Amino acid sequence: MHETMKIGSSGQVISRRALIAATLGTGVALSVMAASSRSVEAADEHAGHGGHMMPHDTAAHHQSVIDAALTCVNRGNVCLNHCYTLLGEGDPSLANCVRTVSAMLPMTSALVSFAALDAPRLKDLARLCADVCGDCEAECRKHQDHHAACRACADSCADCIKECKALIAT
Repeated sequence: MHETMKIGSSGQVISRRALIAATLGTGVALSVMAASSRSVEAADEHAGHGGHMMPHDTAAHHQSVIDAALTCVNRGNVCLNHCYTLLGEGDPSLANCVRTVSAMLPMTSALVSFAALDAPRLKDLARLCADVCGDCEAECRKHQDHHAACRACADSCADCIKECKALIAT
């Protein structure tokens, strides 16, 4: 194995180790420069923002809605998994529960995103989300005495509806 290489038309000789070290050193230097450039850009982006009136943490403004919707997502996924398990065992009694939970999950996930962003249509989405959660709650209540997952999902939907209504009222 050769330890040296000729570079370019000048015939200059350099060892492989030196070439690798130089290449790695250049890569590290470029990475450091890019990172520091992003830091400067981020600092420039926030320059002069001291006098504006919008809070930086809009999520905290809607934290109760975010928490309620996330609980719906979590409990809804557990309920959905429970329903799938029973359907797989041949029990069709939870087929409508699957439908309503499946509709609720993307709606509450969207509500989380809209609330975190303080999106302009947040109240519109909250109205629709309250309706969809109402459908899910009503269906899950039918099964709550026999299935804890359905009861937990229904309770979380009720909480989300309450938070949506509070948001709409503001």
